Amino acid sequence: MTVKGYPETPVTTATGQRNICLVIAFDGSRYKGWQRQAGLPTIQGLLEEQLTRMTGEQVCLYGAGRTDAGVHALAMVANFHTSSSIPLQGFRRGLNSLLPRDIRILTAREERPEFHSRFDALGKTYRYDFFTGEVQLPTTRLYMAHRPCSFDADRVRRCLRLIIGTHDFSSFEATGSRDPEQTGGRGAVRTLSEARCEAISGQPDSWSLTFTGDGFLRHMVRNLAGTLIDAGRGRIGSNDFAAILAGRNRTLAGPTAPACGLFLVRVHYR
Repeated sequence: MTVKGYPETPVTTATGQRNICLVIAFDGSRYKGWQRQAGLPTIQGLLEEQLTRMTGEQVCLYGAGRTDAGVHALAMVANFHTSSSIPLQGFRRGLNSLLPRDIRILTAREERPEFHSRFDALGKTYRYDFFTGEVQLPTTRLYMAHRPCSFDADRVRRCLRLIIGTHDFSSFEATGSRDPEQTGGRGAVRTLSEARCEAISGQPDSWSLTFTGDGFLRHMVRNLAGTLIDAGRGRIGSNDFAAILAGRNRTLAGPTAPACGLFLVRVHYR
């Protein structure tokens, strides 16, 4: 499947060009997601604008994936090709001086010519944070979903055990995100190696769901979170959750959790 904004196959680096890899952290609250969109503020669009300004070249930045509006990242990975001789430290310092403070370049490194941040990724880790108390602190509202309820984490953990391994996650995929007639590829099948629910230390009634997998469908983590929070509040049990997973139907699962609680934690490579 061709994804808008990305080539079907990795770009071949032209002779003499460098392949620069950036690790980027951002607060997604003010942005319409990662992917460039004409006339809208996006992370990719803003980074490309400043990289073009620095290098004097038209820069195309390839991200390890896309994030929705309001989603945050602790370590997004992206790469670009350039003939510029700017040192790596210059890219990090220069971009951080030009970018708003809600986007930071953590590291810049040179990669082998054929490296592609998306195609070479083996998997990702996401975290979803939420608060179940009655009154949420205003300072956490942009980084933690508010779901006031009596919450039982053990009910969630019984459900999480059911999604470890390889499964068809159609029930947790955004409706209409793939062509149902599409053939080839792996469809909605993904493999999760980690799925945890933990209390956030020092913050009463605050919880994190963590997922590591070889890939994630559109809105998959937020749809899992919405359904798992329903389990934690006693609306569904583990048998119900198993039936939702097996049903391969988005209408069976719970609501899509708000974007503000979602963080891209890490992109995994060899």
